[in-house]
Amino acid sequence: MTNKEYAEYVKKKTPNSKLIPNMIKAFLVGGIICCVGQGLIDGLGAAGLSKENAATGESIIMVLAGALLTGAGIYDNIAKFAGAGTLVPITGFANSVVSPALEFKTEGYITGTAAKMFIIAGPVIVFGIASSIVYGIILVLFKLV
Repeated sequence: MTNKEYAEYVKKKTPNSKLIPNMIKAFLVGGIICCVGQGLIDGLGAAGLSKENAATGESIIMVLAGALLTGAGIYDNIAKFAGAGTLVPITGFANSVVSPALEFKTEGYITGTAAKMFIIAGPVIVFGIASSIVYGIILVLFKLV
C-alpha cells in the first residue's frame, strides 16, 4: 500500500468531526460547571466568609466533587458528552488526578495508586510551580513586590 492509498483509506475510515455541536456542548457544560462554582462562592460569601475564604472553599468543594464524580464513574460520562468543557474547570484537574489512581489501583497502593496518581496532572503541577518561581524572581528583580 502506498502512502497515497493509505491516506485515502484513513480518510474513508475516519469519522467526520461535528465541530460546531461539540463546541456548543463544551461551552454549555463548562459554563454550567463555572456557574456552579460562582454560586458556591456567592453562597459561602453570604454565609459570612470573606471573598478570599469563599473562593478557597469553592475550590476545595469543586475538587472534591470532581474526585467523587470521577470515582463514581459519572464524570467520565459527562466528559464523553461535553469534551473539553469538563477539562478546563478545576473539576477537570481533580479528574486528571483520580482517574489514573483508579486505573492503577490493582497494582497496589504504592506502586499503583500512589505512583501513577499524578501521571497526567504531574507535568501541569511542575510547570505551575516552575512558572510561579520564575514570576517571583522577575517581581523581586524589578522590585515590584
